[in-house]
Amino acid sequence: MESGGQGIGSSTDQRTVDDRIQEYYSGQSGWDENARLTAASAQGPLEHTRTQELVRQRLAPGARVLDVGGATGVHAAPLAADGYDVLLVDPVAAQVARAAEHGTFEARVGDARDLSGPGLGLGDDEFDAVLLLGPLYHLATRGDRLQALREAVRVTRPGGTVVAAGITRLAALVGGGYELFAPPAWRAILERGEAPADIPFPAAHFHDAAELAAEATEAGLAGVVVHGIEGPAGGALERVALSAPEAPALIGAALTLARALSTTPGVPDMSQHIVAIGTVAL
Repeated sequence: MESGGQGIGSSTDQRTVDDRIQEYYSGQSGWDENARLTAASAQGPLEHTRTQELVRQRLAPGARVLDVGGATGVHAAPLAADGYDVLLVDPVAAQVARAAEHGTFEARVGDARDLSGPGLGLGDDEFDAVLLLGPLYHLATRGDRLQALREAVRVTRPGGTVVAAGITRLAALVGGGYELFAPPAWRAILERGEAPADIPFPAAHFHDAAELAAEATEAGLAGVVVHGIEGPAGGALERVALSAPEAPALIGAALTLARALSTTPGVPDMSQHIVAIGTVAL
C-alpha cells in the first residue's frame, strides 16, 4: 500500500497519521511494500498485475507519468522499463532512495497535497497521466483527499488521465482483518470509512466505490469509472503463500474474475482496492 503525503494544512490527527507513515514505511516497522506486491502472498501479484493492466489501458506509448505515493517504485519500474517517462514522488525519503536505485526514472520526496512544493515545483499540465495509488487512504479528511486529487488534476494535461486508488471498507474486514477489531470498529469502518487508530497500518480512511467516484468527480475529473482491482477472490489469496503449488492457478482464476466483474455494480466494493479512473477536461 503505497504511501501518501505529509502535513500540508493537516489537522492534528492527520499529523499523527503522517508521523506513523514515516515510521511504517521507512523500515522501522519491518514493512516492505515492494515485497507485499511481489512476494508476500498470492494477493500481491494479483493486485500488481491488475493495477498495471488498468493503468496501461489509458497510456499512449511513451506517455509522461507522475506516480504520486509511488513508494519503492513497484509500479514505476515496470512502466519505465516499457518506455514510459516516469517521475515518482513519495513523502518517505527512505522509499524514494530505494526507488532511485532502479536508475530508470526520477524519484523525489514530496507531498501529494502540494505538488508545487519544495523539491517538486510541478507546473500545470505537465503530465499525460497521474497515479495516486497510495495517498488517498492515508488522508483522513475529505478536504485533504480533494486537495490531493485536485493537485493531480492540475498537473495533468487536458485530456489526460488520473488514476486514484482507495482501500475498500470491506477490505478492512477480509483476509483476517476482522480479527483486529472489536465490533464497534466494524460499524465505524463500514458506515463512515473511519480507520481505527490502534492498528499497525497507518490507514486514515476506507472508501466505498460511490464515495471514491464522488471525490474524483468533485476534484474535476470527467467520465469517472470505478474498478475493483483484485475482484471478489482477492481477499482469500492473502492467506495463500506465493510459493504454494496452487498459487499460479488461483491467481489466474482470480484475475479472470477481476477482469470480468471489474465494474459490475456492487462488485468493486468486494475488492481490497478500488481505483477511480477519470479524464481531465479539455
